Amino acid sequence: METSSDSRAASLEPISDEAPGFTATTDVDDCPLYLEDISVGDRWFSPTREVTAEDVADFALLTGDNDPLHSEDGIDSPFGEPVAHGLLGLSMLAGLSTEAPKVATLALVSIAEWQFEAPIFFGDVVRVSTQVESIQQHGRRAGRVTWLRQLLNQQGRVVQRGRFISLVSTKARARRLTGQESDSARPRSPR
Repeated sequence: METSSDSRAASLEPISDEAPGFTATTDVDDCPLYLEDISVGDRWFSPTREVTAEDVADFALLTGDNDPLHSEDGIDSPFGEPVAHGLLGLSMLAGLSTEAPKVATLALVSIAEWQFEAPIFFGDVVRVSTQVESIQQHGRRAGRVTWLRQLLNQQGRVVQRGRFISLVSTKARARRLTGQESDSARPRSPR
């Protein structure tokens, strides 16, 4: 039987901040990135967040998932200590990744191939690695972006991973919505 330290060591290899295309994103910028601002291979890391026993208790209260694995009394879990809900980790990933990068997102289309690689323990400090995997034009004023997202613990180990697919606005769409498109750029009415 694995102990908690053995199971933590068994998770995947750490992700390096020095990877090609890495963009260190810790400052929150008020201007979102538009479709034209991102390229395949771009990568960002979010700020960190500690997963507390209170977070897990609040999530259990919200969802009704009161499995003993997720309580402070969960020491009889197969991991030797209580663990956070997998969906709490996914929710934290979604929240942390909204600012790293901050993107002009129109809609979340899907979450694909989601994998729970390793448990998240109370007190773990997590952050998100986000990489642009593909970009496809979606109409004239948006693009469909596939993001490879990974939730990393304090040791840089991947605890969850998968793909988020979202629609991202172009600058032209943003200008049109705010009325900043010039008269010359607008289609002319037939005479």
